[in-house]
Amino acid sequence: MRRMRNGAVLSLVLSTALGFLAASLAAGAGQAEKVPRLGVVLHGGPYYATIEGLREGLKAVGLEDGKHVALVIREAKGDLKAAEAAAQALEQERVDLIVSITTSVSLAVKRATQQVPIVFVAGTDPVAAGLVRSIAKPGGRLTGVHFLSTDLTAKRLEILKELLPRLRRVITFYNPISPGARVAAQSAEEAGLKLGVAVVARQVPSVEALQATVRTLRADQWDAYFFLSDSMVVSQAQTILDAANAIRLPAMAQDPELALKGALACYGISYRDVGREAAQYVQRILAGTSPQNLPVQIVDRLGLVVNLKASKALGLTIPQSILVRADEVIQ
Repeated sequence: MRRMRNGAVLSLVLSTALGFLAASLAAGAGQAEKVPRLGVVLHGGPYYATIEGLREGLKAVGLEDGKHVALVIREAKGDLKAAEAAAQALEQERVDLIVSITTSVSLAVKRATQQVPIVFVAGTDPVAAGLVRSIAKPGGRLTGVHFLSTDLTAKRLEILKELLPRLRRVITFYNPISPGARVAAQSAEEAGLKLGVAVVARQVPSVEALQATVRTLRADQWDAYFFLSDSMVVSQAQTILDAANAIRLPAMAQDPELALKGALACYGISYRDVGREAAQYVQRILAGTSPQNLPVQIVDRLGLVVNLKASKALGLTIPQSILVRADEVIQ
């Protein structure tokens, strides 16, 4: 009888021990499967190329999306209030950091959060915009990549004038809520005065207002459409390009990849390239480096892309002076 009781006790002990072991292994497996979660907030449209570059850059440093890290993407669709709400939700979900794409979205993410580290991608001077204290010493929980965009407004208009020697009247749209867009609009108007080109910058405070204004475009009123450094407007680039090409209105953009989507020409920095650069900062912050100790990186690898296919459809001839300088010519 005693022997049976001892056997029962031994069986119970073994069962309990095995239960604890199974639970421990399960917990260990759960911990092993846990990967850093990276929030991403953007307006959408062409800016998804930045996410593609981010994935490529992360994979290059050993952080493949879906395996070593998990991107949690939130599209604001051109609405800064939606960007703020998305950022708040991501912080509450305890993501490890947030990647914010464009200056206005980065400002919205900064306003809406308290503690989460932020890696921004900004086309406007991040110091002037209020994202960081200085390029060398960001001094807070934000750092990232500054790519030249707003600063290239005047040069972009010069190229458009060279493309279209008879250029006289240019239309552009911008969101007056965005500080960077206001700066770009003013820069375009000032550059136009020097070039003898009237740049008419129309305010569009929402995507709905933008779409309504796009429908009023008339080829007999304008010689070209000119994209400013405005993330809300650029997020709707395909809508604008489709409308412009439908009435044979040439368009000048900043992201070289927009030439593939129908722009006559583009001059600026690839959103995909900027995403790759941002990945390095993500990796360093995840490894324990504080954002305040990571100087903002300035990316200035410019590219000029000309779309010959679009020029033929528009009945235009691209000057040889432009073709010989182009980094890429789309046939």
